[in-house]
Amino acid sequence: MIQGSRLRLKGWQQAAVAVGSAVGALLDPRRADLIAALGETTGKPAFDRVLERMKKSPEGREILSERPRVISTKVGHAWDLPDNTFGAAYARFMGSRNFSPDDRPPVRFMETEELAYVAMRAREVHDFWHTLFGLPTNLIGETALKVIEFEQMLLPMCLMSVLGGTARFSDKQRRVFYQHYFPWALKAGARSTDLMCVYYEKHFHEDLEDVRRKWGIIPAPPPPRPNATIGVPL
Repeated sequence: MIQGSRLRLKGWQQAAVAVGSAVGALLDPRRADLIAALGETTGKPAFDRVLERMKKSPEGREILSERPRVISTKVGHAWDLPDNTFGAAYARFMGSRNFSPDDRPPVRFMETEELAYVAMRAREVHDFWHTLFGLPTNLIGETALKVIEFEQMLLPMCLMSVLGGTARFSDKQRRVFYQHYFPWALKAGARSTDLMCVYYEKHFHEDLEDVRRKWGIIPAPPPPRPNATIGVPL
């Protein structure tokens, strides 16, 4: 059972929540609850497609059957794993930013328990993707990851986040993003495996570079040096 009360909305109510969430999130991008509401109220067709893909994948079916949660009581052992492992890299990512896996808002607007779980899973693996792709949590890093998330799930919220994020860039940030990170993100999202069908927790003990190769992950390029020619090699 996904914790948190879910609300069944009529069409006009769903549209109102989506518009209100979009405006609120644009005004204050730190409002994770508004971003989550926007993703749920605009993303049902996308989550339906992700669910069907998971049902066709052996590992995806295992996830749907066991319904693992990315919460501290379930992933805390990652902090005790060897430094070279995926789990340890995730722990370093979280610890260096004082993040907690328990901070994600609950799913509220999905119609079925199964879709609610898929929406929650997409939300909870976000930091795994940060770790795998080596992206920071600044505005450019989050926007680049939203490009990958859109390619992987086709969630309208991800596209809106990219548009909203780039609108808030300075001229220099916008130039760096579109010339340096955007081409990489398009390539990385297209080349990687179906990341919603990966049971990440069962790979914590594996070498980080090994799982990157196995899942077709292309880590983010380093930030461009001042006065360097910007570009991402193909």
